[in-house]
Amino acid sequence: MTIDLRQALAGVPEAQPADDLEAAIADSVAYLGSDAALRSIETDTYWPKWHSPWWHMLALHELGEARRIPGRVVTAMVDGLNALPFKIFPIGPDEAPGADRWRDSTCHCALGNIYQALTACGVDVDAALPWIRPWFLRYQMADGGLNCDETAYLVEDECPSSMVGTIAPFEAMLLGSTWTEDRRAFLDRAAGFLIARELRLGSPSVHNAVERTVATIWLRPCFPRFYFYDVLRGLAALVRWAERTDGPIPRRAVARVIEHLVAEFPDGAIRLERHGTASCPTTRAEGADGTWVRVPTTSFPLLDTASVLGKPCAASTRQWSATRRGLLALFDAGRIID
Repeated sequence: MTIDLRQALAGVPEAQPADDLEAAIADSVAYLGSDAALRSIETDTYWPKWHSPWWHMLALHELGEARRIPGRVVTAMVDGLNALPFKIFPIGPDEAPGADRWRDSTCHCALGNIYQALTACGVDVDAALPWIRPWFLRYQMADGGLNCDETAYLVEDECPSSMVGTIAPFEAMLLGSTWTEDRRAFLDRAAGFLIARELRLGSPSVHNAVERTVATIWLRPCFPRFYFYDVLRGLAALVRWAERTDGPIPRRAVARVIEHLVAEFPDGAIRLERHGTASCPTTRAEGADGTWVRVPTTSFPLLDTASVLGKPCAASTRQWSATRRGLLALFDAGRIID
């Protein structure tokens, strides 16, 4: 049975859960203000997961607390990113000979997320890191998506793009007030990718067939998301695109996701149902010689406190409330189309 999506959205109450995160937030702010954080960035901007400045900064950003990130660590992060030996996404060995794939370059989802965090810290990213926006444009695939698996770009008979590789660059390119023709084209193509995937479908390709299995967990919210994906994140980004560009959204692209969120969280409060950070390895410098090895991940108090399963998440709930308001306005404007 087809439900009235507008009526379903209007019937969800406004929930305002409160997170008791102040002590954990203060812990991350103190760490980011330390010399240890600066030394970590000097060694590597990104690694190790999850306890390095990169992850503390992203967690604070997702909580709406980026203003509390100390300025000197923001400057160090910008300098560290600009110091990367290769500001390309190496696809073949000839593009970055001798490069350490894990440390000498970066990837689309990483750049999309740090772009957003630095912007929230007051950085003009396009000016401070002028190579990032052209990066997104360069590596957008034919269907509007991107993929952080470099071998996907060598496939010729299909387009194995990735939801995880696409969502953060899409969110990043939605920021700012300067709308160049190439930026708008990127956004419209990326929105088309999300629409075609109905925000919830894995890749139809053979190369990225594993995403069809992974996609089953996208219905379960996680936080902090970092580079991970859930359907609320995708829906929120697509609504922001429609608000900023006056683009229409086909009903079929959002119907199943709206129906799921309304049914799963009838009181309007988003409760976390998975840990996005589970089962991910990391790399870290070990020993006096600084050899980099693969090791288990570590956590930190803010990550642990903000990701408790079954507990209402204030940040995700605020996002759901804002997205519902945006959807209702789009319905009223006739921009959710059949």
